[in-house]
Order: sequence, then structure tokens, then C-alpha cells
Amino acid sequence: MSEMQTLRSKQFVKFQNFTASSLLALFFISLITTNKASAHLREYQVSFENSSWQLTKQTRLECELSHNIPRYGVAQFVAEASKQLNMAFNLDMLRLPNRYDTATLYSKPPKWMPGAISRRISDMRILKQYDGDLPDAPAWEMLVELEKGFQPTIFYQDWHNPNDQVAVGLSAGNFVEAYNKFSVCIDNLLPFSFEDIAYTVLTYKVDKAELTQYSKSRLEMIGEYLKEDIDLELVLIAGHTDTFGEEWPNEQLSLRRANEVRDYFASMGVDLQRIEVAGFGEKRNISPNESPIDRAKNRRVVIRMQK
Repeated sequence: MSEMQTLRSKQFVKFQNFTASSLLALFFISLITTNKASAHLREYQVSFENSSWQLTKQTRLECELSHNIPRYGVAQFVAEASKQLNMAFNLDMLRLPNRYDTATLYSKPPKWMPGAISRRISDMRILKQYDGDLPDAPAWEMLVELEKGFQPTIFYQDWHNPNDQVAVGLSAGNFVEAYNKFSVCIDNLLPFSFEDIAYTVLTYKVDKAELTQYSKSRLEMIGEYLKEDIDLELVLIAGHTDTFGEEWPNEQLSLRRANEVRDYFASMGVDLQRIEVAGFGEKRNISPNESPIDRAKNRRVVIRMQK
């Protein structure tokens, strides 16, 4: 065999080996691609035209904006009465998670925004047997994205089927009008929460039952809350005095102080059946009566509210 024939024979063998390796590689790529293709993405999202946003709670204590997701559950944005503006997102799921995991929230552009790209907003913890939720900052960002026409979408691995991915999308259809009403509701929320007023102590001058300006301001807050929170079961108003004077007159003075507070609530339109009044006089002092400062602490009305 000539040298040229030997060279060609070696090249042919290399070509055969290369072809076999390439075919084998292509086979594995095809196999991997097939396996990836078998992973199914289940999408839950209502169409833009059929999207519905509802203001499901509208009081001075709470505002709730809800969006139904067919076959999945309800997405809810909630703001509550508080000293500070607040927002939370809750994903009320028909089928709760059976394990702990992490989902990822993206803002996806709709089809009618060619060239726009998806943007990651936040991660969302998935807790076993709990609905999904997000705190203040990402919840506000979701609302802004919806207002712009984007679709906040949550992606996670299905906890019931390891071969499936799940995408839960919020549609921007019919959002703006409901969002405007939601914003008005938020603007009208009380600037304090139940925790801010659940326990209140009013102090008094010696032998006086009249309310101070501070007391009236505080009672205005409590009264406004009482008119809004119909689930609040009981308001206890307890009057107290220091040990100056006789025991019986002190008990009557403490009762007058408590009744003065009750009457103030009545003048605001609060139902008196929800209020209990008691006068304890000097029986339940919280401080020694040895100095003017200590005695002033004992001259008080305590207002307790119970859910």
C-alpha cells in the first residue's frame, strides 16, 4: 500500500470515529431535550378580557383588593389601619403546599408589549399547609407593575408532581378602576391600630372627674375605632382614686370618672351595650400614696378593649 493510500485510510477511520462520537453526542442531547420537554408548565391565569378585580373589604380598619384565579384560588392585597402605611399580598390557594420551598415572583410583559422583558421582583417563601404571602415592598411593587399593564407571575416547582412547574399569574385586565377605589380606601384608613388603643390610662386632677384635652383626644381615637370594629366584644372602663378622703366618696368619684368616659363614647354614637363600667375607688392603687407624683398615678381611668 502506498503512503498516500495509508494516509487516506487513517483519515477515513478518524472520520468514522468522529461520526460515531457525534451521533452518540447528538443522541444524548436529544435524550436530555426530550426529558426537559416532558417537564410540563401548568399555568393558572385568567385572560385579560375576563379578568376581575374586586374591592372585597372597604372600612376604615381594612382595605382588601381581590383577584380570582380560576382553578387555583384568590390573590389578595391588604392594607390595615396603622400609624404607618402598610401593604401585604396573600395568595389564598385551593390546594395548600405539602412541603417547604421557595417560589420566584416575576413581572411579565403582556403579548401586546413587544420588546419588553420579564423582570424578577422577589422570592416568596412557601410554607407547609399555609397560603403564600409577601410583605410590604414586593406587594407595593406588584401593584405598580399591574398599574403599568404588566403581569406579576409566581413560578415554583409543583409540590404534588415533581415533573411539573407551576406559574400563577395576575392579569392587569380591569385593574385600574378597582385599584383607584382601593387607593381611596387606603387614604381613609384610621391612622392607628387596635394595639395602639387596646389599653389606655387617663389621669385626673385631685377630686376632679372632668376630661382633659388630652383625654378627649384619646377618647376620640378609641370612639372612632369602636364605631368601625363591630367584632370588638367588650370595653371595660374602670375608675380609680388615690387614698385622700373617705373610702365611700372616693368610690363614687371613681365611678363618676368612669361614667364620664362612657358618656363621651355615647355622644360619639358608640353602642353602650358594648361597654361595662366599674368604680374601684382606692382599692387597686398601682403606686404608693406618699408623694404627689405617686398619688397622681392612682387617680386614673383604665380603658381595656377585648376582641
